[in-house]
Amino acid sequence: MAASQLQNPLKTPSSQLSIKKHKPCFLKPRRLTVSAAHPHLNGRKLRVAVIGGGPAGSSAAEALASGGIETFLFERSPSTAKPCGGAIPLCMVDEFSIPHHLIDRHVTKMKIISPSNLAVDFGSKSLRAHESIPMLRREVLDAFLRNRAESAGAQLIPSLVTHLEIPSSSLSPCIIHHTGNNSRKTLAVDVIVGADGANSKVAKFIKAGNYTCAIAFQERIRLPDEKMEYYQNLAEMYVGNDVSPDFYAWVFPKCDHVAVGTGTVCGKQDIKMYQQGIKQRVKNKIKGGKVIKVEAHPIPEHPRPVRVRGRVALVGDAAGYVTKCSGEGIYFAAKSGRMCGEGIVRASEGGEWMISEDDLKREYLMEWDKKYVSTFRFLDLLQRVFYGSNEAREALVEVCGSEYVQRMTFDSYLYKKLAKGDRWEDLKMVFATFGSLMRCKIVGRDMAAFNL
Repeated sequence: MAASQLQNPLKTPSSQLSIKKHKPCFLKPRRLTVSAAHPHLNGRKLRVAVIGGGPAGSSAAEALASGGIETFLFERSPSTAKPCGGAIPLCMVDEFSIPHHLIDRHVTKMKIISPSNLAVDFGSKSLRAHESIPMLRREVLDAFLRNRAESAGAQLIPSLVTHLEIPSSSLSPCIIHHTGNNSRKTLAVDVIVGADGANSKVAKFIKAGNYTCAIAFQERIRLPDEKMEYYQNLAEMYVGNDVSPDFYAWVFPKCDHVAVGTGTVCGKQDIKMYQQGIKQRVKNKIKGGKVIKVEAHPIPEHPRPVRVRGRVALVGDAAGYVTKCSGEGIYFAAKSGRMCGEGIVRASEGGEWMISEDDLKREYLMEWDKKYVSTFRFLDLLQRVFYGSNEAREALVEVCGSEYVQRMTFDSYLYKKLAKGDRWEDLKMVFATFGSLMRCKIVGRDMAAFNL
């Protein structure tokens, strides 16, 4: 629609000014929107391109297509997947209707092992009978979510996005340049959702700012049957300067192998040394195993300074939605994609109206921050407190021996909300944490003096 045809609410008599109500989509309250700011798309639907076909992009595409939006899902390499530990919270299985046959393992036991190899069982007593931590392979999950987005009506384009033309006008289209099957093509859309990971091209084109990235490195190792039996429903986390200076290392069970890996921010140049550190720690448990795949990938450490600009929104790793302390990203990727898609559907009334930057900020970004910003800040604080030194890591493992701490941790992780605890127990936990930190620092100084 030409700009001259639009109604100006400042010049149009109130008797002629058309006001439209948003339909109640996804159980959200009705809103009033002036059509001058949201021109009607006569004869067509809103066109949205989602760039990146992981959990974030596929969940966004499914929500958009299900809501009546003309949706294009770009994925340059549908047969590959991001290296990932593969743990998802229990609530995600029902919330995202994940079929149980996609889950490789239901972890009901965890061990967290300190720098001095003190091991604490985490979950054997504190998990309820119906609870577990589902483990799956990203290549399996990603393919399922992409197929479901296609079934909802999204058009999958197996192509590499090479350039974006971001318009300055509120009505001009965004132009996507992409390469596939040895040919160059362009596509004009109204809105772009960037779900293309930590090294997001979309973020660069909208000048979304930089963020600190960690690197995750893991090896998939196929173990002899008797060794694999040990990890049947067990996951292990290791902390210590030998495996990571600022994160943790892991052994996570998969369908017929284990993922052994580590991550770091400040020691990225030494990542292979830390990988050897975790393999040394578990050498007896993985003896006789065969490495079948080696993977590495950047992981964002905090949200980007800009996550919405113009008619472009970032979700998942591209937006920086990976939690500190746990390094979890799958759930928050899928959730942010879905929330962004649903927000676009609401703002456009099922694809009937053009949307703006303000719509994306109101319907997606503000809702996301309201729901999750406190969780991200809390986990950032925990990482700062417990991952800075071996003494602090010893204290972390000691604190994790408390069943109350374990129950609060699982309630927060499995159901994705900060658990509400007992005030008296919370107070005791705070004092116990301070006590552990002080005691372990004293022990650490004594050990350092002894080593000298």
